[in-house]
Amino acid sequence: MEDIGGRPARRRGNGASELSGLLCIGECMIELSGGQDDLYRGGFAGDTLNTAWHAKAHLGDVPVAFYTAVGTDRMSDRMLDFFAAADIDTTGVLRIPERRPGLYMIEQRDGDRHFTYWRETSAARMLAEDAGHLSQVMAGRDLVYLSGITLAILSPAARERLLGALKDCRVAFDPNIRPILWESAEVMCDVIMRAAALSDIVLPSFDDEAVHFGDADPAATVERYARANPRAEIVVKDGPKPARLRADGKDSQIEVPPVASVVDATGAGDSFNGRYLAERLKGTAPDAAARAAISTSGQVIGHHGAIPRG
Repeated sequence: MEDIGGRPARRRGNGASELSGLLCIGECMIELSGGQDDLYRGGFAGDTLNTAWHAKAHLGDVPVAFYTAVGTDRMSDRMLDFFAAADIDTTGVLRIPERRPGLYMIEQRDGDRHFTYWRETSAARMLAEDAGHLSQVMAGRDLVYLSGITLAILSPAARERLLGALKDCRVAFDPNIRPILWESAEVMCDVIMRAAALSDIVLPSFDDEAVHFGDADPAATVERYARANPRAEIVVKDGPKPARLRADGKDSQIEVPPVASVVDATGAGDSFNGRYLAERLKGTAPDAAARAAISTSGQVIGHHGAIPRG
């Protein structure tokens, strides 16, 4: 594996890279998508789970794990079965009897997506209650991935536990800004920048960053995150516009080819992240990894839901 964010890969005695894999941390929810004639299709999705799914699709035998908390109900059982079918390891997942998974519904209206969420008492909000368990789950991973949503759903104390546990890890982070989940805009921006300062790879989306941090353009987003962590690898996604990349101190733009048909943009950024992280773990150079990630996200938006299903 090529060095990520200035940190060397673990090595076997014979000089080969030893990949212990990717751990994604966050919330998986029950997803209802479609809505034509009031008919909805059920599935499971969530930003970091979507990333884990797409990463595993491109990592072959390299382990991918997902850490969350679920209930002990039948839908939680089915959720874990879904992870297993995708060959995503859930060994450390917490099961909390008094909690259930969250749920969200995607409606297509006037050519745009509209989301309704039921997640206030989801089990995933309890994923960082035990600092010792967090450290155990993260131990030895090549890369730990989380998002702003992962941090937003936690209590302030649990959030601090998670940030503390990240200090000994190689970290990838997508700010994935969702103001409705946070106590205030001030807390949101502060925590996002603190997480970015701990991260070796930062994967923001420019439209969110412009609104909430006032960035004039993707280059300004790159500079802000580079000030938080000068050694970080930064990729700014910008929809159909070129992605902005800073890696090894060099800036570049990666063009986004036109997409014939956009059916549902849900999970496009998550799929980008999954493919990008998979490629980087395999040793692909950052610019080639970004091109591969753009290709994957272009395919995903041609399907309903965050994870394409046959």
